[in-house]
Amino acid sequence: METAIPRRMLTIGKVSLGDLTSLIQLEEKGVAAHPWLNGQGITLTEIEQQQLAIVQSRLLNDPTHLLNEATIWSRAIYPLLLLAERDNIRAWAEVTLSAQFSTFDISGIADGAIGQSIAGRLISPYLVVVETKRGIEGADPIPQLYGQLLAAAYLNWKADNQDPQEIFGCYTIADSWTFLRGEISQLEEERPMLRVEYSREYSEKYDAEPILRILKQIVNRRSTP
Repeated sequence: METAIPRRMLTIGKVSLGDLTSLIQLEEKGVAAHPWLNGQGITLTEIEQQQLAIVQSRLLNDPTHLLNEATIWSRAIYPLLLLAERDNIRAWAEVTLSAQFSTFDISGIADGAIGQSIAGRLISPYLVVVETKRGIEGADPIPQLYGQLLAAAYLNWKADNQDPQEIFGCYTIADSWTFLRGEISQLEEERPMLRVEYSREYSEKYDAEPILRILKQIVNRRSTP
């Protein structure tokens, strides 16, 4: 009698790259000027430009590398996520994600997300965010973000049955943002495929407008049929 192979149970905040690569196929591409980063056709209103100027003015004279994560989140990261909202697409903090693939489960909390919301519930994540801890608690944000991409893609797949799934993510370190585009395919197979593209690093002190344009581009890309 064959013994069933136990399912792996992964926690997003503790997952390692080795954990993931033992269970999925991973293809990573380097930093490039990918089309989803160009912000083509994105226009900012006068009010949005004024709000960006206020956010930047609060950061210019602050030693952001010394501020704690909660302060940076409230002063820098979340305000830009809010500016990307439109219609029923909302910015969220502390989002629970969970997925059940054929050989493993993965669950945990995303520090932030942008996605379609109905009746106060996030039902379709477009972008997931990792706020990287620093100091002795610091760790590589990439495995955690990959875990979030997988879980978010699974939730969207259960809703629309599309394979592959396109999902975006970013990790922040102080006021610096790095974006990722993920394409998750073969979601029902034993080893799902995750393909990832990277942006360059953006400093919110100087690149607030390009960051917001990317956020709006992601919202437009995911919300346009």
